[in-house]
Amino acid sequence: MVKTILAQVKQYKSASLLAPLFTAGEVLMEVLIPFVTASIIDKGIEAGNIRQVYLYGVVMLLMAFMSLAFGVLAGRYAAKASSGLACNLREGIYEKVQTFAFSNIDKYSTAGLVTRMTTDVTNVQNAYQMILRIAVRAPLMLICSMVMCFFINIRLSTIFLAAIFVLAIALIFIMRRTTPVFSEVFRKYDDLNASVQENVSAIRVVKAFVREDYENAKFQKAAEKLYRLFVKAESTLALNNPVMMLVVYGCILAISWFGAHFIVAGELSTGNLTSLFSYVMSVLMSLMMLSMIFVMITMSAASGRRIAEVLNEVPDMADPTQPENTVADGSIDFNHVDFSYKHGSGEKTLRDIDLHIRSGETIGIIGGTGCGKSSLANLVSRLYDVDSGSVCVGGKDVRSYELEALRGQVAVVLQKNVLFSGTILDNLRWGKEDATIEECAEACRLAAAAAFIERFPDGYETWVEQGGTNLSGGQRQRLCIARALLKKPKILILDDSTSAVDTATDAKIREAFAKKIPGTTKLIVAQRISSVQDADRILVLDGGTVNGFDTHENLLKTNSIYREIYKAQTQGGGDFDQPALEGKEGVLA
Repeated sequence: MVKTILAQVKQYKSASLLAPLFTAGEVLMEVLIPFVTASIIDKGIEAGNIRQVYLYGVVMLLMAFMSLAFGVLAGRYAAKASSGLACNLREGIYEKVQTFAFSNIDKYSTAGLVTRMTTDVTNVQNAYQMILRIAVRAPLMLICSMVMCFFINIRLSTIFLAAIFVLAIALIFIMRRTTPVFSEVFRKYDDLNASVQENVSAIRVVKAFVREDYENAKFQKAAEKLYRLFVKAESTLALNNPVMMLVVYGCILAISWFGAHFIVAGELSTGNLTSLFSYVMSVLMSLMMLSMIFVMITMSAASGRRIAEVLNEVPDMADPTQPENTVADGSIDFNHVDFSYKHGSGEKTLRDIDLHIRSGETIGIIGGTGCGKSSLANLVSRLYDVDSGSVCVGGKDVRSYELEALRGQVAVVLQKNVLFSGTILDNLRWGKEDATIEECAEACRLAAAAAFIERFPDGYETWVEQGGTNLSGGQRQRLCIARALLKKPKILILDDSTSAVDTATDAKIREAFAKKIPGTTKLIVAQRISSVQDADRILVLDGGTVNGFDTHENLLKTNSIYREIYKAQTQGGGDFDQPALEGKEGVLA
């Protein structure tokens, strides 16, 4: 975990080295100042030598300014290094997530990834800054002050050894009690963020069903769990300060008592006792800072492990050593494919799929909910890998292609239509970055989107809110189809992506595809028979297996599942967005 986190320091290595270096200079000056103070008292004030007072006073002043300068530089470089580490960690996590296959992403919740990039990274940042400054300052100050104390009086200095022993026992006890609690705390942060994210993204549903009180209660429950864990951890951490104060004042009393006896006995000068008190406070402050470091490390260790978990995640998909970069055509072959979302779980989503689709064909895919339609489509663009068998595009196994080259020729319009904040033109250019307005307009005409875009006052410069919330479901679907068409793909997959448009618009889109992109292989996943009945062939899936694969007319004759769906959707005279005949309502399967 430590190695993984430190690997992200990168360009901030020099700042990470300069911060402790200047801290060491700051400590050296602070350690020498009490020694000079003792000389002022013994050689200047008590000896009645004013020149010595001035001389040592100037030296002490210079040391103070040097200590200040070193401290400022150390703080500056520590802040630069820790902030840089945090920036690199966030970028590293984000970039890593971009390399994940869907199977990797499925392991993490969105809220969990957000917590890692915010709360967890901030904890590591604070810990790293503290390590660069305090974790260097405290041990150096402790060692140097102890050396000076032993130089002044060995017997009095043994008091510190007892103090260190007491503090060590207390710190070990605190760390053993709090470490597992903090690990649990950050898991609860995930639950809290998940509750907020779910509520905000679904706020319209919450208000429509008047479930605000229920959501408030759910959030309050998550917040209270986090509160109880923090109270438990902080209650143990609260022991740190009282123990420190007990040790500090105990040491002061012991040194005052024994020091007075040594002065009376002539074994210790007044100046040396004064210096000893300064060193005592330095030693005890160093111990207090060390205890703070242990507390911070205890908190950040849990965060560091969670960050390292993402950074060390190995993507399930990678480009082959010698990848293919050219997709010859849009032919698709499924060769006895088995697939499950959790490899080795035994729960197969697709079983023994053996299909062969010619380039330029239009294939409809239909079946009941959960039969594997979307899973089948996802395998073509290698969003997931098969368990056994192979999927070939252009006559070559999809695993032999460079992922960017394969996905550049396979355009997918998913069930969930995702648009980003920006203009309509910005969203369309996700399909092709340098697309001209004319190219975008042509793609929108094919997707039956041009008409509604041109009705907007700003046309293609109309602003799209995050998620496309200011557009209707059908408008979002058509924009997503147009975006996919701009790629000019060899394979176009429409995964139930016309479900929110009326049948007339759906028919216009299919007609435009047939005329304008006849050489593109089209896979149309749909629930409506009307969306697929004009396809060259229709695939009927049932329970993850091929139940039928033929034309519309032949399937009506030979396939009972297809015939049942057809009757259910047409017996009322049309589907949900066509006028019902003879007063009967259409039934949507």
